[in-house]
Amino acid sequence: MSRSGAFCPRCGDEIPERPAERPGLEEGGPAQQDHDRVLCDACYFDEFDLVDAPERIEVRVCSQCGAVHRGNRWVDVGAEDYTDIAVEEVSEALGVHVDAQSVAWQVAPEQVDKNTIRMHAEFSGVIRETPVTEEVVVPVKISRQTCQRCGKIAGGSYATVIQLRGDERTPSDDEVDRAKDIANDVVAEMEATGDREAFISEMKTVPDGLNVKASTTKIGHKIAKRLVEELGGSFSDSETLVTEDEDGNGVYRVTYAVRLPRYRPGEVIDPEGDEGPVLVRSVRGNLKGIRVRTGEDYEASFEDGDAPEATRLGTREDAERATLVTVEDDHAVQVLDPETFEAKTVPRPDYMDAEADEVPVLKSREGLHVLPDDE
Repeated sequence: MSRSGAFCPRCGDEIPERPAERPGLEEGGPAQQDHDRVLCDACYFDEFDLVDAPERIEVRVCSQCGAVHRGNRWVDVGAEDYTDIAVEEVSEALGVHVDAQSVAWQVAPEQVDKNTIRMHAEFSGVIRETPVTEEVVVPVKISRQTCQRCGKIAGGSYATVIQLRGDERTPSDDEVDRAKDIANDVVAEMEATGDREAFISEMKTVPDGLNVKASTTKIGHKIAKRLVEELGGSFSDSETLVTEDEDGNGVYRVTYAVRLPRYRPGEVIDPEGDEGPVLVRSVRGNLKGIRVRTGEDYEASFEDGDAPEATRLGTREDAERATLVTVEDDHAVQVLDPETFEAKTVPRPDYMDAEADEVPVLKSREGLHVLPDDE
């Protein structure tokens, strides 16, 4: 092997000439121009570290939602076991010497206790044609805190209120339950896009409906709009000044008042000055239904919308099974009154099955009404 004429500045031994193979001695490099500053292999490896590792890593985790703090923000990771998070954090924190080639590594986590994971990382590489290995142990401490979002939720913070009410009635249990699902669905959809400011701080059933407190006016508007799209009715909004920010600007809280239609699907109503009772089928837009005397379709006028003036006769849930005695003609049948068991002649709607033994009937002050079986 040829000699370079250079000597190790530390031990004084002559250094073999291997500029093409030794890091820092590539042709034209600064080390090649100043050989006397290059260490021999023995001295080089004495102070060589393949891996630069921190003594300890702390991972901040929200004890409520499980989010992990990264950089200057909280990130939802959806993890219950933070071993993978610890591996990722250690991987980002470790540094491999720039001169190392063919580097490979593996890591073995050791769960010390609930909040401590000891990461055993083993590295291998090639330096100056010499295989080297190094093992480092990095303790990872899981620090459980409360993220800003969960802190706001715990503190009852909200920027908007959605009030669900009915027009001249109280929303049914089914409507209230569906409204809760809709509100939760809207928040879940926004969370799925990465919006950590989306949350519901309170959902409370009250005697006349439902109150929902949400984090932003954007959520409030989405929930109100979705409620009307699915349950019908309309909504309005109003602002209330609650405080001022540091610059003296007003901070407002928005209330969305959702008013459900006066009638709901499944009710039987008798519109004033009309042609008899109607079984309500839809309250989206103009009220729509079916006439229980004839079976013809019904739609309220544009002026009446979803709340025509009408008398409530009952609901589909109030109907009872009655024996079909006989079909008199195309327009009338006889059924047994479910209370008195008297045979009574009632109108025959088109939807009635003339071959049936029993039919659902609603008894009201207007008499007996045969209802559809398929509702």
